[in-house]
Amino acid sequence: MLREALSDPVAAPLAGDPYDHHPYADDDARWAAVLSRDGEADGAFVYAVVTTGVYCRPSCPSRRPARRNARFFALNREAEAAGFRACKRCRPTQLSDRQRMALAVEAACRTLEAAERTPTLAELAAEVGSSPYHFQRLFKAHTGLTPRQYHAAHRAERTATALAGAQSVTHAAFAGGFASLSTFYEATAARHGIAPSALRDGGAGEVIISAQTECPLGWLTAAFSRKGIAAVRLTDTAEAGIGEVDALFPRALVLPGGKEFAALVAEVAETIREPERAAELPLDIRGTAFEERVWTALRAIPVGSTATYGEIAAVIGAPKGHRAVARACAANRVAILIPCHRVVRADGSLAGYRWGPERKAALLATEAALADD
Repeated sequence: MLREALSDPVAAPLAGDPYDHHPYADDDARWAAVLSRDGEADGAFVYAVVTTGVYCRPSCPSRRPARRNARFFALNREAEAAGFRACKRCRPTQLSDRQRMALAVEAACRTLEAAERTPTLAELAAEVGSSPYHFQRLFKAHTGLTPRQYHAAHRAERTATALAGAQSVTHAAFAGGFASLSTFYEATAARHGIAPSALRDGGAGEVIISAQTECPLGWLTAAFSRKGIAAVRLTDTAEAGIGEVDALFPRALVLPGGKEFAALVAEVAETIREPERAAELPLDIRGTAFEERVWTALRAIPVGSTATYGEIAAVIGAPKGHRAVARACAANRVAILIPCHRVVRADGSLAGYRWGPERKAALLATEAALADD
């Protein structure tokens, strides 16, 4: 934890630690740092005063000694071995304020590098007992970036590294820590000469990228936005799948995906055999508030189980809304990934299914077998 790191005093700040931004390789450079009370030099060395028997950090506010009475040591323990004691004013055996700030930023950087999502400014600031405003200024002063910019830059670097040696593009996307597939989306749009200003969500300016694969249920067509998977269609032919995507996004520019999206649509198809993997894929869900409540409830139905329209209505707090639940299931754009196929009539019969009752029966049979295993 950041707070723990900051609360532990150090008995001997070492030269060459993360705060040693300057070499201070000779006594002339060290003396110049003492004269200027250079806080950047704290931790790089200490200086001792022969006439007082005290050693200090370079930024100590005490009166400066004559040059001939100053001695320099790389480590606290070297000064103490020579018979000098620590200054009670600048406390060289503890972290300086500047060092504490640098340590806070260093620890925050490690937190950001390991995070899948960007921690909020309030979360980072709370770790060091600072206000969000002060921590933002502190972080930017040390790194030149805001925490959000730092996280995005590191995530992009991770993805580039993953792409160089990844077994698949899908693996690279998630190794890079992306909650969405925006990197591949933007790269594909760029290949077609689409300007960044054309990548706005919604309206005529939206760009949708499609990809297809054959699967046990026929042809699976997926549509990707910059937020994630916006549609999954199950059809008898590839042409029919593209036609459905075009109909769903009539004002958008629909582009074919390259090899990156071929790998991604294969990942979507794999959820037919391994339905629990659907929860790992990012969705761009588009519906009314009521529809989204229904779809959230559908995703909570365990693999191998079913629920009735009335049961879903009760779960979302609309016990008389079973007909509205049925309409929300019919409006589901994301076949398989939002499992509307797990909803049946009160008598247990399959009821309707946008992509055909045979596909619904096949999906339920596969999931029942998995549950039995």
